Amino acid sequence: MLKKIGRLFVIKTRFEACLIIYALGVGAMARGTAYLHEYPGVGGKLLLVACSGSVFLAGAKIFDSLRHERAAQSDKASRSAT
Repeated sequence: MLKKIGRLFVIKTRFEACLIIYALGVGAMARGTAYLHEYPGVGGKLLLVACSGSVFLAGAKIFDSLRHERAAQSDKASRSAT
C-alpha cells in the first residue's frame, strides 16, 4: 500500500516534470513580487532574479535526473537481455 502511495510522488515523464517546473515558477514569481513590495529598489529586484534563477536551476536538475534514470533503465535492460 505504501509503495502505491509512494509512486504518486515520483516524476516519471517529461510532461510531469514540466508541470512541476511550471508550479515552481508560479510560486517563485509570486514570492518574487512579494519581495519587490517588501524591499523596494535594487534589493527587491535582486531577490526577484534569485527566485527566477532558482527555478531554472531546479528545472535543469529535474530534466537531467529524468534523462539519467532513463539511461540507467535502458542500460539495465540491455545488460539483462544479453
